[in-house]
Amino acid sequence: MQTDNRLLDDLARVAGGAMGALSGVRTEVEELVRQRLERLLSDMDLVPREEFEAVQAMAEKARLEQEKLEKRVAALEAALTEKKAAKPRRAKPAPASKTSGKTA
Repeated sequence: MQTDNRLLDDLARVAGGAMGALSGVRTEVEELVRQRLERLLSDMDLVPREEFEAVQAMAEKARLEQEKLEKRVAALEAALTEKKAAKPRRAKPAPASKTSGKTA
């Protein structure tokens, strides 16, 4: 029974060593993948999150200002239309045509 126990102990040690080596390899592979992704992202010239959020806030502010201006323009146009409707138009006399007596 001593020999069976020793064989199992040896197998357990080998398996433990293999697991330790595999976890080291796993860590190295993860680090390499992380480095490659960082290099790829830096080459893509992506916008940082802070800059994106700043531009997004500026766009939202500009959109709100545009909506306010659209409402003001609509109100001014309505007031102008109302003012024109209240003021009757006078008929303008037709301009006198100048004739030189020459015929073509």
